[in-house]
Amino acid sequence: MRWSLTIGSFMGTAVRIHVTFLLLLGWIGFAAYQRGGAVAARDSIMFIVAIFICVVLHEFGHILTARRYGIVSPVITLLPIGGVADMEKMPDKPRQELLIALAGPAVNLVIAALLILFLGAVDLSDAIQIGDPSVNLLKRLAAVNIFLAAFNLIPAFPMDGGRVLRAALSIWIGKDRATRIAAQIGQGFAFLLGFLGLFGNPLLLFIAIFVYIAAAGEAQMTSLSEAARGLKAADAMEMRIAVIERSASVREAVDILLATSQDEFPVVDASRRLSGFLSRTNIIEALRASEPEAPIAPFVRLEPETIDGRESIDAVLPKLTGGEAVGVTDEEGRFLGLLTRQSLAEIMMIKDVRPDWRFSPRDDSRPTVA
Repeated sequence: MRWSLTIGSFMGTAVRIHVTFLLLLGWIGFAAYQRGGAVAARDSIMFIVAIFICVVLHEFGHILTARRYGIVSPVITLLPIGGVADMEKMPDKPRQELLIALAGPAVNLVIAALLILFLGAVDLSDAIQIGDPSVNLLKRLAAVNIFLAAFNLIPAFPMDGGRVLRAALSIWIGKDRATRIAAQIGQGFAFLLGFLGLFGNPLLLFIAIFVYIAAAGEAQMTSLSEAARGLKAADAMEMRIAVIERSASVREAVDILLATSQDEFPVVDASRRLSGFLSRTNIIEALRASEPEAPIAPFVRLEPETIDGRESIDAVLPKLTGGEAVGVTDEEGRFLGLLTRQSLAEIMMIKDVRPDWRFSPRDDSRPTVA
């Protein structure tokens, strides 16, 4: 995620903090300072930091449970509205997703229980006064953890409760329909939060927008995964595409750009192995910075993502939905075609019209490439 800084790592997962979170801390500290001086500012910042430590532990509850099923999370990002764990994929089995989703709220309940045991009896009427600095910090932190667990168990995407609901429904109606139902509930919940936010709480409006977008994105991603399930890369790739030789000049690259409507151009070497990609922007930049007869190679983006044509496209879905192109190769590493977000969208359109459609396998002859 852009505009975020790595502050450390734990068990191979980097913990990053978004600059907007730092701005939130500054704003809270300044507001508290105006009300009660330096001591109030210090206590307010300490309380917010303690909350986000609990949020990180919540996310690691998900992450460590997911690792039991071979799912890796390379990054956690702290935002003003909470933490986001970047999981490589979600489990296919409903029981696994159920356990992963419940692990986060369970961590918050354990933290709350430990704090209550340490403090003895906790008067909830005091603890729920989260914004009152005169109330013991640990009491307020216990109440916050109970709230985090309860809020995350609301049965609507993108909260953990939405994943619990999807996992339960998937057993009977399948993952695709279950996701649609959970996402629709999530979007309805977002509208409710937004309506409440109109009565004086702008933060609720911000959270509502996030919930709505996240719910829609989750539904779309699941639909893409279901449509692409088991589909081979060679059957979904674009074959009638223009390629650029790595030895080509800037002039030759510009000529190919003008002759097509492509946004991404695969660059191949003499053995037809994929060397990288050139975007239209890359080619224009080369024209601006070099002579027409200069080589185009220095402007090629290296280390391209590739997939064997015999493999399922499931593994590269995050790349495609993120707008990146993926090269398809044969068993000897030679370039065959291209997977793009457009080709994925076409698969989705076909599946929407004919869910039972079976894509015909492509033959192994050389593709038609301009």
